[in-house]
Amino acid sequence: MSSPSTALIIGAGPAGLTAAFEFLQQTQVHPYVVEATDRIGGISATINYKGNRMDIGGHRFFSKSDRVMEWWLSILPLQLEPGQTVGNLAYQGKIRTVPATSPTASPASDDVMLLRQRRSRIFFRRKFFDYPLSFTVGTLTQLGLGWSTKAVLSYLKQVVKPIKHEKNLEDFFINRFGEHLYRTFFKAYTEKVWGVPCNQISAEWGAQRIKALSITQAVKHFLKQQFFSPSADFMQKNVQTSLIEQFLYPKLGPGHLWEVVTRKVREQGGEVHMQQKVVGLELKEKRIISATIQDMVSGATYQMNPDYVISTMPIRSLIRALGDVVPAEIKEVSEHLPYRNFISVGLLLNKLAIEEADHGLIQDNWIYIQEPDVQAGRLQLFNNWSPYLITEPGKVWLGVEYFCQEEDALWQMPDEDLKQLAIEELDRLGIISKDQVLDGTVVKMPKAYPAYFGSYNEFPKVQAYLDQIENLFLVGRNGMHKYNNQDHSMLTAMLAVENIAQGRTDKTNIWEVNTEQDYHEQSKSV
Repeated sequence: MSSPSTALIIGAGPAGLTAAFEFLQQTQVHPYVVEATDRIGGISATINYKGNRMDIGGHRFFSKSDRVMEWWLSILPLQLEPGQTVGNLAYQGKIRTVPATSPTASPASDDVMLLRQRRSRIFFRRKFFDYPLSFTVGTLTQLGLGWSTKAVLSYLKQVVKPIKHEKNLEDFFINRFGEHLYRTFFKAYTEKVWGVPCNQISAEWGAQRIKALSITQAVKHFLKQQFFSPSADFMQKNVQTSLIEQFLYPKLGPGHLWEVVTRKVREQGGEVHMQQKVVGLELKEKRIISATIQDMVSGATYQMNPDYVISTMPIRSLIRALGDVVPAEIKEVSEHLPYRNFISVGLLLNKLAIEEADHGLIQDNWIYIQEPDVQAGRLQLFNNWSPYLITEPGKVWLGVEYFCQEEDALWQMPDEDLKQLAIEELDRLGIISKDQVLDGTVVKMPKAYPAYFGSYNEFPKVQAYLDQIENLFLVGRNGMHKYNNQDHSMLTAMLAVENIAQGRTDKTNIWEVNTEQDYHEQSKSV
């Protein structure tokens, strides 16, 4: 009797763990996951600091793919609070839900999803504006008659005479918001996040991250809000992702879901090994025949001979692991594929300096910091993602987010200095008062965001080279150098497993995830 096939899965983030789980559900292939760090979940990990939990980057659990929504809720059932409904989810009959009073989902049960309301705003000129920005009466009033007139005329000009061929992200923004609005709200913030001018970033970034969102779409959504309850259509299939009103969220943060998935993979016979790094891959006749793996604790290496390899590791690292067989041109492109690093400074406070009209905590999930006089790019209020992320009720748990390169002074800055920088900047903005800070911590995530500049325009050469390796499947954000959301990363992993199960070596269907217009605009079950 022949031994079962083995799939080496590089990386224990959402894509890698989804692949491992799907192998066990659909095939006889044995999943062997190796993760170079000591943390499950990749950028979807949840950091526990003295019982307070941090979500790295913020993760709304929302997808237009029924398959992904059902997958999430098969892992963590939805716990409804009094008065909450799931609208169109209910009739599908495939979703497990439990009321808050259920013995199986009491406050002591952590393995549940919560239904949360979305609120994000822009902080600009020391004022709050709706996010995404729209031409509502409130927005125009705040900005003033002169500014608003210029913005409206600029937008109408673009509607009448749009840029026909969008060469870069600047063209993409101007076509959808007009030049005046772009230069006021989008240019400085986007360049703060990415570190390069918008006219050096591919328009493809906008097509994947912002999709069809525009002023027109935002205004339509605003008008629809006035007449329809957001809970009437929980799935929000016809709503742009940036405009959704509700989303699912694991009670203890996104990392907890991936910890549960890891447990299930192991219980079903799969393997997940931490602090194990792939340092070499041997290629022969368009197949990977051997992998060298290093234990990051002991330094020892070992080899395995996988039948399949699913990679979520950065393209640059993958090409290096393949070694001298890779053509020089491919190596050159991969070495210059850029990434943006991410820093989150967690701050525990007694209270914020800003508050709601009733003196309660503001209800934002994210606050986008457009102010040019600070380096901070965004705030998260962890209390509003899930009240269970904070151990002490009544305190405020913030995440102050920064974006940089590995060579930047910000990335090299000691943690204590980073904490002090975050405190000083938020105090200067009037969002907090220094004397209300109780504690803080710093989390650094390298290569958090694959970027669409540098050698990115030549990436198709790298893609074509790697795709011709028959038993290698690239999935996930870094694995494909593609700025996917979590659900897109999961879908690429699901399709890779299906391709392997069907003996399919063509990877076109995997690369089509998050590029097809139908996915963005309509309900689509994959």
